[in-house]
Amino acid sequence: MKQLSKLQRIILAIGALMMVAGAIVYVAVDSLHAIFSFIFLIGACLYTAMQCQQTYSGNNIAIRRLCRQMIISDIFLILAGLLMVENSYNFLLSSFIKYLQQGLNSYLTFIVNKWIIALLIGALLQMYCVLRISNELEKEAKKL
Repeated sequence: MKQLSKLQRIILAIGALMMVAGAIVYVAVDSLHAIFSFIFLIGACLYTAMQCQQTYSGNNIAIRRLCRQMIISDIFLILAGLLMVENSYNFLLSSFIKYLQQGLNSYLTFIVNKWIIALLIGALLQMYCVLRISNELEKEAKKL
């Protein structure tokens, strides 16, 4: 795996902390939803950008597959941030009501609080990939 520079590692850590703080405050304090949904989204974007800089150029198929799965988990983290922002501002509500027969019901079914599912999927995939990649890299180092 390509190692990140010191600045990139700092940005990665800041993004992760922003996601954690954003999710915790979003759940805990109702009056701060609007601010912390954007903090989560920005943190997810920073985290994803830095994680995409960490590439693997080896031949191990398992590590390559895990890196692709990590990109999928990053997409879920960004989706969770977008859904948090949507829950705070209801940008799509008028479109749902205008273009769908059961607009409000569809909006409640497909949008409201679905960020939790996206965050859970993204976080579980992240944990799985990080643990497996470290194990695979150790196996690869022992072979050399």
